[in-house]
Amino acid sequence: MDYPLLKLAAIDIGSNAVRCQISAVLHYGDRYRLKRVEYVRYPLRLGEDVFATGTISEKKEEKFIKFLHALKLLMEVHDVAHYLICATSAMRTAANGAAVAARIQQELGMTVQVIDGQAEAAYINRVIEHLLEDKKHYLHIDVGGGSTEFNIYHDRRKVASQSFEIGSIRRMQQEESGLASTDAQNGLWQRMEDWVTENGRKYHVTRAIGTGGNINKLYRLAQASLDKPVTRRRIATVLGNLTAMTMDERVNVAMLNPDRADVIIPAGHIYLSAMQWANISQMIVPDIGLKDGMLQTLFEDHFEEIRPSTDHSGITPYADVSARSSEME
Repeated sequence: MDYPLLKLAAIDIGSNAVRCQISAVLHYGDRYRLKRVEYVRYPLRLGEDVFATGTISEKKEEKFIKFLHALKLLMEVHDVAHYLICATSAMRTAANGAAVAARIQQELGMTVQVIDGQAEAAYINRVIEHLLEDKKHYLHIDVGGGSTEFNIYHDRRKVASQSFEIGSIRRMQQEESGLASTDAQNGLWQRMEDWVTENGRKYHVTRAIGTGGNINKLYRLAQASLDKPVTRRRIATVLGNLTAMTMDERVNVAMLNPDRADVIIPAGHIYLSAMQWANISQMIVPDIGLKDGMLQTLFEDHFEEIRPSTDHSGITPYADVSARSSEME
């Protein structure tokens, strides 16, 4: 027997991978839940092209179009009611990013929103803020392929935020080419350190929240129990072990995907450095990110359509996101 479910979808076009999550809206009593029914991740790695040459290559562009076409068909099969597509650092940096987005619109009828770091942080804030405790002060660290976003929460309110064009793919390419030690890169890294140090002290942050694929993988490698904070020391130990491995060992012994095995080291160093600058010893790693904030936005924007006619509770439109994922990236 068919059980009718209203479904929403979020497509996150990152610098390392494209992720699509389709979630069903569940309603029971006065509780709304977004339950994942489909999740697809493809390591397109737009950032490899963009951060090296400034543009998305023709080969990557063709793969990009084909993959989005596949996702369009997948959403049709699932009868998705509403969806949102957001692209981050690689697309906004690419000289031909706007042209690629226009082609996607023309050929597939799909609108890609190319968002800046502040908009990206605002989406994630929609789900992060519900995890915070009263009278606690947090530094939220989100490391992507092309940029790193910092947010500071003081007694549940976001009081400061900043985006830096330093990410896992950018950092890896700079280290491989020897550009990571240039004056410009050192200056950008120093500005990031100064911002975290100054604001961490100003708002007395004592806890870190880490989001992003790489910290989720480090967390899984570091923790026997996936419902507790992880210590900075434990992250450093796991990162040190991975650094000592060859790429072949990271893939076949640590069981990392090839597209994760190379970027996890530079990403891990950013998370660790930020914790050190803010003098934070523990990190919470919830399994949420940009796609969850996008889904929450869709839920809120279409709440009146989603809410059953029998629901007269007048509750705030907020849906619980699913528990920690068992998906391995």
